[in-house]
Amino acid sequence: MDLAYTPEEIAFRTEVRDWVRTHLPGPISTKVHAGTRLTRDEMQDWARILGKKGWLGWGWSKQFGGPGWNVVQRHLFEEECALAGAPRVIPFGPIMVAPVIMAFGNEAQQRQHLPGIASGDVWWCQGYSEPGSGSDLASLKCRADRQGDHYIVNGQKTWTTLGQHADWIFCLVRTSSEGKPQTGISFLLIDMKTPGITVRPIILLDGEHEVNEVWFDNVKVPATNLVGEENKGWNYAKYLLAHERTNIADVNRAKRELERLKRIAKTEGLWDVASGGAAAQRFRDQIALLEVDIVALEMMVLRVLSAEKSGKSSLDIAGLLKIRGSEIQQRYTELMMLAAGPLSLPCIYEAMDAGWQGNFPGDAMHAAPLAGSYFNYRKTTIYGGSNEVQRNIVAQTVLG
Repeated sequence: MDLAYTPEEIAFRTEVRDWVRTHLPGPISTKVHAGTRLTRDEMQDWARILGKKGWLGWGWSKQFGGPGWNVVQRHLFEEECALAGAPRVIPFGPIMVAPVIMAFGNEAQQRQHLPGIASGDVWWCQGYSEPGSGSDLASLKCRADRQGDHYIVNGQKTWTTLGQHADWIFCLVRTSSEGKPQTGISFLLIDMKTPGITVRPIILLDGEHEVNEVWFDNVKVPATNLVGEENKGWNYAKYLLAHERTNIADVNRAKRELERLKRIAKTEGLWDVASGGAAAQRFRDQIALLEVDIVALEMMVLRVLSAEKSGKSSLDIAGLLKIRGSEIQQRYTELMMLAAGPLSLPCIYEAMDAGWQGNFPGDAMHAAPLAGSYFNYRKTTIYGGSNEVQRNIVAQTVLG
């Protein structure tokens, strides 16, 4: 196993780095490096810039309009975007539903949906979790009853991330109650403008409206929006979740946020042991432990990439990547907040957007979003399948 990059891969990295740093809008990069909130337009602006270049679907094959990069090239692209301060691409379209449509959708569905995803013009959200059906997703109750050439959908989805912005939602729905719960689930694509859909905000502990409840009241969905076969949606869901869990690990963002943590520690006097004394030493120890774990996660990712690049069958460790990556995200947000101490108070985003943060106490603008980020990242060990459940899966499928 060779984890060193080839000269061709290094040249590719340089090409991507130069392009990203030239085309990434400065104000967006500044916000990302500072951890402040991005608007819908800012997130979609970057998606459209990538789409115009043909790189929004960076993991896609040329057959479907992607660049056809290998696994190492995709990793390098993601790393350079993260380090440059690019917004994290909203994954529901290009990373999650698009591969399902490519693998299991018919030609008409591919023609209808893939171009809008690739361009960044169409925003997707995910309809999986329900009240009482999160990690135990097979127990979902949202129903889709076939009536002629349509399905009538009734039920509720919850924790629907950025559903208030979405044009389309991909949903797991129950089409049969016979047999095992997994065997009666189907995969539907639903236009969010369809009558009968109601989106209700869930305001999180950090004050943000990031997630939602989505209600379906006799929503009429064309049967042509069924992906693959009826009652086979569980298979497609597992395929999609593998993409989601690997994406959650996001080692490249962790590397960028590690550097941000170091900047905060230096600003707060917790980096220079000579002036900060024992407190600085203890805090630097925690940063060092985090950095070791980030490097270990990166090595794990590179081992998987090396195996895939050489055509070998790597272990199904998407769940393991999700566990480690999500725990690391929680640790660096916690350490940032601890570094800033009382200055990392919960913020009012609207006031920050209006310029209030310019008068932050002690000129500590870096501290304004830290408590909000800490609260928000408590979710990372839950979504995409809770880490407790993922450990059981890893025990069964990897350890035997």
